[in-house]
Order: sequence, then C-alpha cells, then structure tokens
Amino acid sequence: MAFQDFDLISQRRQQERRNKIRRRIMIGVFSTVAILLIAATAVCAVVYQRNQSESGPAHDHSKHSPTPPKPDPNVAQKAVKTVCSSTDYKKTCEDSLSKAVEHNPKAQPVDILRAAFSAASDEIDRAVKQAKDLKFDGPFKKAAFEDCLVLLEDAKEDLNRSIVSVKGKDLSHVSTLKPEINNWLSAVLSYQQTCVDGFPDGSEKESTKKLMKTVRELGSNALAIVSEVNSLFSAMHAPSHRKLMGVDQVGYPEWMGHEDRRMLKADGTKFTPNVTVAKDGSGNFSTVNAALGAIPEKYEGRYVIYVKEGVYDETVIVTKKMVNVTMYGDGSQKSIVTGSKNFVDGTPTYQTATFAVLGDGFFAQSLGFRNTAGPEKHQAVALRVQADRSIFLNCRMEGYQDTLYAQTHRQFYRSCYITGTVDFIFGDAAAVFQNCMIYVRRPLDGQPTAVTAQGRIDRHETTGTVLQNCRILADDRLEAEKAQFRSYLGRPWKEYSRTVVMESEIGDFIHRDGWMEWEGDFALDTLYYAEFGNKGKGAETAGRVKWAGYKTIKKEEASKYTVGPFLQGEAWLKGTSIPVRFGMFA
Repeated sequence: MAFQDFDLISQRRQQERRNKIRRRIMIGVFSTVAILLIAATAVCAVVYQRNQSESGPAHDHSKHSPTPPKPDPNVAQKAVKTVCSSTDYKKTCEDSLSKAVEHNPKAQPVDILRAAFSAASDEIDRAVKQAKDLKFDGPFKKAAFEDCLVLLEDAKEDLNRSIVSVKGKDLSHVSTLKPEINNWLSAVLSYQQTCVDGFPDGSEKESTKKLMKTVRELGSNALAIVSEVNSLFSAMHAPSHRKLMGVDQVGYPEWMGHEDRRMLKADGTKFTPNVTVAKDGSGNFSTVNAALGAIPEKYEGRYVIYVKEGVYDETVIVTKKMVNVTMYGDGSQKSIVTGSKNFVDGTPTYQTATFAVLGDGFFAQSLGFRNTAGPEKHQAVALRVQADRSIFLNCRMEGYQDTLYAQTHRQFYRSCYITGTVDFIFGDAAAVFQNCMIYVRRPLDGQPTAVTAQGRIDRHETTGTVLQNCRILADDRLEAEKAQFRSYLGRPWKEYSRTVVMESEIGDFIHRDGWMEWEGDFALDTLYYAEFGNKGKGAETAGRVKWAGYKTIKKEEASKYTVGPFLQGEAWLKGTSIPVRFGMFA
C-alpha cells in the first residue's frame, strides 16, 4: 500500500470520529431538551391543579380537603342508656334525655346530667300550668293549692341550684358537689310529695298526685344518676377525680364567710346582737316578726337577734331571703314563741307551724317553740324547718301531734327538749338529734304514741332521722298510766322511711315490738329502721318486729349515720362553738 493511501485512510477515520462526536452531542442536546420539557409539563400540571383548587367554587374545595367526622348519634344514645341504667323509671329517663342529645349530639356526661335536672324543672312548670285549671272548693282545699304552688317553687329553686352548680364544670367537680346536689334533689322530691299530702283524700288529691307523677319520676331519676355518677361515667370513659368538699386550712367550708366563722367560733353565750326583742319595750322591737322584718336586704354576715324573756304569741316565718340568722333567748322556758294553729280547726298541717325556718344557715339557741293546741286538735306543728345547715342548741319544742316538722335539708339538734304524742318528730330532712331529751306525753284515750314518722319517699334520697345519745322517756303523766297505752319508736309515714336509734336510753314504756305499722303491710319491706348500742329497759331487741326493713346493726354501719358522714357536718360545724360529736360516742 502506498504512503498516500495511509493518509487517505487517516483522513477518513478522523472524519468518522468527528461525525460520531457530533451525533453524541446532538443526542445529548435532544435528551436534555426532552427532560426539561417533561419537568416543565409536570410543574405546569401541579400549578394548574393548585390554581383550580384555590380559585374554584366552594363545593370543589371540599373535594380536596378532609372533613371532620360527624357526631355519631348512636354514641350519644348509648350514653343515655348507660346513664339511665341506674334509675327506677328508665323509660321516663330515656325519653327525656334522648330529646336532649338529639339537639346536642356532642353532649358530654355533665351536659346529660344537666339535662336530667332541666327535664324535672320543665315538668314542674307543666304541672303548675295544668294545676291552675283544676277547681278547688272550700277554703281548706284552696289553701292546700296555694301551699302546693309555694312548694313547687321551692322545688324549682333547688333544681336550679343543681343546674347552676354543674354549669361549666367537669366531672371531677360534680363528684365534689355530690353531697350538695343529693341534698337539693332529695328536697325536690319531698316538696312535691308535701304538695300532694296537703289535700284531703278525694278527687282533688288524686288529680294532684297524677300531675306530680312525672315530676316525681324525673326527680328520682336525677337523684339516681347523681348517686351513681362516678361509676356510670367511668363506664362511659369520662374522667373523674374524686375530691373532698372545699374547706380551708382551718376546716371551714369555702362558702362560709369570715363573719360567719367568727360568730360560730365565738362563745355561744356571748353574742353581740344587732337588735333586741322585748315585750316590755326595753328592746328595739316588741315582736320577733318585727325584728326579722328589719333585717337589711343585702346584709352580709350573721344577723343576730336577742329575744328577751317573755311569751311571744305570733306566727313567725324566717323567709328564704333571711339567711345566716342567729336567734337566741334567755332560756328555752323563758323566751318562748307560741301559737295554736291546728288541722281540726281548718288549717293545713304545713301552715300550722308556730315558727317556720326557711332561710339557710339558721342558728337558734335557748329558745322555746310551742303549739298549745291539744291532742284532740290532731296535727299542730310547733316548729317547721326546711333550712339547710340549720342548728338548734338548748331549745325546747312542745306540742302533741306533729310537734317538730323536720321538713327538708340538713339539720342538727343538740341538747334539745322535745315533747309530743303522735309522730311528733316527722318530715323528710337529713336530721341528727344528739344528746336530746325526748319525752312522750299522754295521748287521747286508746291512742298509741309514736316518736318518729320519717317521710323518705325514694330509695335514692339521702335523708333520714337519727336519734343519737338521746333519752326517750315518758313524761310524768304518761309514766303513771303507761300500762294503758302502747308507745313506739316510730312508724313509716312513707315507703322508704329511714330512722336510726343508737347509743340512746329507751324507757320501759316503749312496746317490745319497738315499731308500729302505718297501715297494714305498707312499707314494711322497703323502710330502713335500725338500732345500735341502746340501753334501758325498753332497748331489748329480742322481741322487736320481724319486718324485712328492720335490723339491729353493727358499729360500722351505725357510723354512717353520725353527724360527720350523714350531714357532712365537719364542713359546717367543725371549729365552731357548737358542741358536736361527729362520730360515735363509744
């Protein structure tokens, strides 16, 4: 091969290499352009979609945004069934609360509780409206109806207290307020029953009872729900942190003001009165009512009234607005308020009281309360008390039938002297009588006597009558004729009547049965009558009644009915000058 041939080959190969390089460059350029086009297309697509979602109509926006789940009505209805499981009137409960959760599917446990209170309040309004269409003949029935309206207003007030108390609260606060709410709701049931009881047997009474039927059921249901609040809402996975009632470092309740604490802590015999009542004109007023009427409307602290020795013949009412009143006298047989209103002469039992206390926090010392209507006049109340946290120290209540009407709320009686014949300590309060002298008087010929007639109408109520370290004896006249009469510790006025007699002296005039029937076998299985640690010839329990509801109890159970747990007494009596035993004496 000639040399120039090699030159031609070399030139050709160089040209081929240049062509290959050119092709590779072209391919690289085209590939890069392609990648850039693909990326640009993707970016444009994303931007386009975003613009569409931001600028498009509202219903398009929902397609691209997550929506919160709607409340499940089945969950709320399940909660209602759980809450109503502890009640005695389940259908009434479920019907009333189902309506509430329909309007509020997001209802929390406390909302359901408030709905239970509101349902009862609304039912009272409905009952009152219908009752006004009823016709009542004669002054007695008309007076009973007027009492009914007042009582139902009292019931509404305690329901409203319950509603307000849980507003904006979580379950832990409800647990803290449980004793207060139970106290209020128990009173609600008592008020509606007292409304019915005010009418004589007949069509009007039956009509009123029918109107009150749903009120009673809703009130009972609310009590049942509150009584089981911790376990019920735990089953619904609602948090609850049980706390004690609010008290300060000294042991006083948080609701008690400084002046109240100072007054209660002071020596009970050294009050400084705001006003003095004296029949001889030496005081500010000559009647108790005039002194009460002079209390400033917005007075803060305790208002103290000193009642000088004398017999004051007047009907006295300490109204609901008159809270934290202290009234003291020169002695229970020296400073006396007296009256004689009675059932036989045409006054309903509720209105026969010589002295009625409605204002919370009332404290009476060394005063006497009398109703001088004799045993032939039947119901004749000397003292009626519906005030919460009321205290009676060294007082005297004298009458025959129905002497002391412990109507509602928490009451404490210490070293008082109480006399009567039939049912002379009665009502539906949570009341403890401590160190009291209880004397039974001679009744009408052939009439048995009964010390107590407790009026608890529902098994969920936190009420009852407790006689602790008392002396239950016959007065001189009955003692001389005791063989002619049968005397008992009590009888069941209502279905769930609850009375405890403990650590007391019982005289031998008490019948060996201890307790008597109200009528036939009424309430004998549902009542709660208990005795513990009593002494005296009438205290032997071997011959007591054999009712299912009667029992002799042990100290552990008896302790539940002492001032501390039964009245929550340490929250409002501890650290005061009031002598009190919060637990057992032995």
